[in-house]
Amino acid sequence: MGVPQTMLDKLWAAHEVLRRDDGVSLLWVDRHLVHEGSHHAFAKIRERSLSVAEPALTFAVVDHYAPTRGRSQIADPRIARMIDTLRSNATAHGLQLFDLDDPQQGIVHVVGPEQGLTLPGLLINCGDSHTSTHGAFGALAFGIGATEVAHVLATQTVWQRKPKSMRITVDGTLGPGVSAKDIALYWIAKLGTDGAQGHAVEYAGSTIESLSMEGRMTLCNLSIEGGARLGMVAPDETTFTYLEGRSYAPKAADWQAACADWTALASDEGAGFDREVQIKAAEISPTVTWGTSPEQALPISAAIPDPADVAPEKAAAARAALDYMGLTAGQTLEGTPVDQVFIGSCTNGRIEDLRAAAAVLRGRKAKVSGMISPGSTQVDAQAKAEGLDRVFTAAGLDWVGSGCSMCVGMNGDLVGDGKRCASSTNRNFKGRQGRGARTHLMSPAMVAAAAVTGTLTDVRPLLRGRGA
Repeated sequence: MGVPQTMLDKLWAAHEVLRRDDGVSLLWVDRHLVHEGSHHAFAKIRERSLSVAEPALTFAVVDHYAPTRGRSQIADPRIARMIDTLRSNATAHGLQLFDLDDPQQGIVHVVGPEQGLTLPGLLINCGDSHTSTHGAFGALAFGIGATEVAHVLATQTVWQRKPKSMRITVDGTLGPGVSAKDIALYWIAKLGTDGAQGHAVEYAGSTIESLSMEGRMTLCNLSIEGGARLGMVAPDETTFTYLEGRSYAPKAADWQAACADWTALASDEGAGFDREVQIKAAEISPTVTWGTSPEQALPISAAIPDPADVAPEKAAAARAALDYMGLTAGQTLEGTPVDQVFIGSCTNGRIEDLRAAAAVLRGRKAKVSGMISPGSTQVDAQAKAEGLDRVFTAAGLDWVGSGCSMCVGMNGDLVGDGKRCASSTNRNFKGRQGRGARTHLMSPAMVAAAAVTGTLTDVRPLLRGRGA
């Protein structure tokens, strides 16, 4: 018997081609996902007269600039140019492209899993920090920069230094109205945005085991906001049930063999981690950010802290956040008026997220404007088949097409200057959703509660009697 290994150890060893004297590894890449923002990398390989090394392992997706309205006639020439550039690059190199009119189009981190491109044991790269989402399947998945994207395009390999290992164990049953989004915001607020700096986070414990794949993806997606290089969850029956029958998943006899291999990816009993964190699910409440960093988050029932009471090294950031957000120390989060709401993104734009929000909105009217952008065209179709789109539109909210949309605002979907938005997205940085936009991060159900009341609101009373 050898030394017990973590899942990170196993995945890293399986993909390591060689290791330099300085400890940096050359890793084989199984899936490379590209989008409109990858144009710099394509330009780099074109300058060197290089081609894509493994076109069959590279998949292009229109998502960051994807218009959520008027796709047949894109009004903004800048947006049209970005999308056309991706099309040209995909055509030139023979890549499969999930284009605007493709029934499989959507946000890259939604499309990968739902097509079965994302599988346990794979190394997955994309020029996007939230590539960590795919780690929910027991994949080694992390975002890379433009130069690294070019290297992967040309060689199908990437140079990386192995991160330290960290395990966050969450045990117990989540309370009503508490979701994976709340778990993530809770631990990030507890440990800080640098709490997992330089680590690969493996999530474990009974709470994690009980999460759906959608919940696990949300958790791994937000690992980046806590400073982690990546997040991951060991594959299990929940994983296999989600993947079976998907387009790119193994079929027939290969399926059983694959499941056996994937089961062996879990960390060995007794494997050592560089850091261990224990969390009790009962400690977690519906959580909302109050500032301009994901770590500036509190239970909805809490009051906004006084900068004088926070750690000295974080006091200046707290003061700046309060000023930007137009909030006052001691003010309660609950009851803070909002101007609009947004549900979508690679964090919370999946079918489970839409169902959770619809459970709150059904039969109610929104007091503020808002937008719902499904994470993919397939999510859109499933939501419509279940009548979820009609729940949102009956409440007075806009149902639009799939894409990154208001999460990053590259497609023109923006929050107005000085306006306050309850959002299911992943970042609340200054200007993230538009110049002067004030973003409060929360779960889709909490966003729906804000829509119904026009304020930051505890969703739990609104769920009573609704079987949620």
